[in-house]
Amino acid sequence: MSVFDFKKEYKELYLPKNKPYIIDVPQMRFIMVDGKGDPNTTPSYKEAVELLYGLSYTIKMSKKNDTQPDGYFDYVVPPLEGLWWFEEDYFDGTVIGRKDEFIWTMMIRQPEFVTAQVFENAKAVLAKKKPYLDISRARLEDFTESLCAQVMHIGSYDEEPPTVAALEAFIESQGYRTEMAGMRQHHEIYIGDPRKTAPEKLRTVIRHPIVKR
Repeated sequence: MSVFDFKKEYKELYLPKNKPYIIDVPQMRFIMVDGKGDPNTTPSYKEAVELLYGLSYTIKMSKKNDTQPDGYFDYVVPPLEGLWWFEEDYFDGTVIGRKDEFIWTMMIRQPEFVTAQVFENAKAVLAKKKPYLDISRARLEDFTESLCAQVMHIGSYDEEPPTVAALEAFIESQGYRTEMAGMRQHHEIYIGDPRKTAPEKLRTVIRHPIVKR
């Protein structure tokens, strides 16, 4: 039986072209961890990512023991995603020099069989395996992003501003405007692994929430 890969099954969400387009993003289930500060230097960011992957792989590998959830199917753990914003400023892609002011929610999508109980079971398992992690930071939440515009950025994260500018120009040309509020923020999906990929070859989906002007 083939392993389900969210990126391949939902290419419109994870593998856009390098030309912007509009997409209605459905409700999805995520494990989320909130934080603040520069992701390159803030210890809480490193912990958040370790926590997300630890819980995600604990759930995935439950197939090997008696904690396998009802409705389980084998799958590839989806990519890391991040929502980014500032306390009192608009995230327009030109503020890369203010990383220490970032507010973020990092998250990884989960299959629908991941219920609250499945999540709690995974937290208990991971807490025993990695007691130094603050498990309480993680939550399971359904997120509906709705109407957005997105594009694939190829290159380093610090070189995103021109891509963001092109996305914003496209949004305006289509009769929409970007509206960031609540959980609907500047959204990045990390298709490339910065530990294994040269910066100029990294692929990052950039997604902005929109409304009609």
